[in-house]
Amino acid sequence: MKFERFIAVRYLTRRQGLFAFITTLIGVAGVSVGVAALITTLSVMNGFQTDIKDKIIGAQSHILVFGQMSKKTYPEKMKQIEQIPLVEAAAPHIYGQGIITYAGQSLGLVVRGLDPEQEKKINTLADSLTAGTFDPKDWAQDAPPPLVLGTELAANMGADVGDDVVLISPQSISTSAGMFPKMKKFRISGLLRTGYYEFDNTIAYTLLPHASDFLGLKQGVTGVAVKLKDINKADEAARDIQNTIGYGYSVRTFAQMNSTLYAALKLEKTMMFIILFLIIGVASLNIAGNLILLGTEKLRDIGILRAIGASPNLIRKVFMWEAMVIATLGIVLGFLLACLLCWIIATFQIVELPGDIYYLTKVPVRMLWSDVLAVVGGSYLICFTAGLYPAVKASRVHPTDAIRYG
Repeated sequence: MKFERFIAVRYLTRRQGLFAFITTLIGVAGVSVGVAALITTLSVMNGFQTDIKDKIIGAQSHILVFGQMSKKTYPEKMKQIEQIPLVEAAAPHIYGQGIITYAGQSLGLVVRGLDPEQEKKINTLADSLTAGTFDPKDWAQDAPPPLVLGTELAANMGADVGDDVVLISPQSISTSAGMFPKMKKFRISGLLRTGYYEFDNTIAYTLLPHASDFLGLKQGVTGVAVKLKDINKADEAARDIQNTIGYGYSVRTFAQMNSTLYAALKLEKTMMFIILFLIIGVASLNIAGNLILLGTEKLRDIGILRAIGASPNLIRKVFMWEAMVIATLGIVLGFLLACLLCWIIATFQIVELPGDIYYLTKVPVRMLWSDVLAVVGGSYLICFTAGLYPAVKASRVHPTDAIRYG
C-alpha cells in the first residue's frame, strides 16, 4: 500500500471523538442513500417504459409501411421485405378512419383490418383478447361481419360481444337522391385489452376483406407491418425496407409513430436523474465538511509530515484518498441497498396499483447497467470535486505554523 493511502485509511479508522465518527458516518450514509434512491428510481422508470413499449409493440409491430397496395401488389411487396436479412416476418394491414354508432352514440375511431393468422407472426395482439375472437367460425353466413373493439371503447359505448353496431365511412356514395355517407353494419365478435389506453379506446379491428370493402380498397391494403429480428436495429431496417420497396411508400418505426410519448418518457427520466442527483451533491458537502474538520484535527500531524519531507502534493493525495474511500464505501453500500430495494419492489406487492387503470398490479422494475455506471461515475466525480478544496487547503499549511498552533 502506498504511503498516502496508508495515512488516509489510518486517519479514517483512528479518529478520536464521537463527533468525528458521526460526521464520517453521515458522509458515507448520505452517498449511500443518494445512490440507492437514484438507481431504484431509474430502475422503476425503466420498468414502466419497458412495459409501455411492450404494449405498443405488442399491438402494432416494429415497423409499419404505409401506402395503398392492390390485391396483386402487396403479396409481392411482403415477399421482398421478408427477404431483407434484418426482417423476421411481414403481414398486410389496413388503417382507415370511421365513425361507430351504437344506441344513439357516435364516436370517431380507427378501423384496422388484419389477417389473424398472419398477424400472429408480427405481434401478440391475439393474446390481448379478453372475450370472443377475430374470426368466429360458427356464425351464420348472413350474419354481419365481425368487429373486435377495445375494452375501453366498448365500455364507453355500453356495447358487448354479440351487439350490432354501424360503422360510417368518410367516403360518400352517390345515389339518385344525392351523396350519402357509406354505412355498414358489423357485429361485435370480441373484446381486447392491450393495456395501452390510446389503442383500447380508439381502434376497432376487423378482417382484411371486410375492412377493404368498407373503405373501398377493392381487396387491397394500406400497407405492410414488419417484425424485426433485432428491435434495436429498427432505423437501419427501415432504410433497407425503403430502398427495397421504393420511395412511393412511407416507412416508419415504432419509435417514430410514438415519438411524442417516447420523448416525454425520456424527458421525465432525465429530470428525475438531475433532481435525485442533488441528494448526492448534498452528501458531498458532508464529505467536504468532514475533510475540513480532519484538516483542523490533524494540523500538527500535517506539520510533522511536512517537516520530515512530505510534499504538498502528498498531503493533497492523502485528503483526496480520504474522500475517495468515503465515496467508495457510500457507493458500494448504496448499490447493494438499491439491489435490495429493487428486489423487494419486484417481488412483493408493496405498492398496489389499480388494475383497471394501469393493467398491472405490481410496480415493474428493470435495472440497466448503463444507468448504474452513470450513477457511480457521477457520484465519484461529485465526491472528487468535494474533496479538492479541503485537500488544497491542507497542502498549503506551513510546517512551523502547523506544529506551533496544531
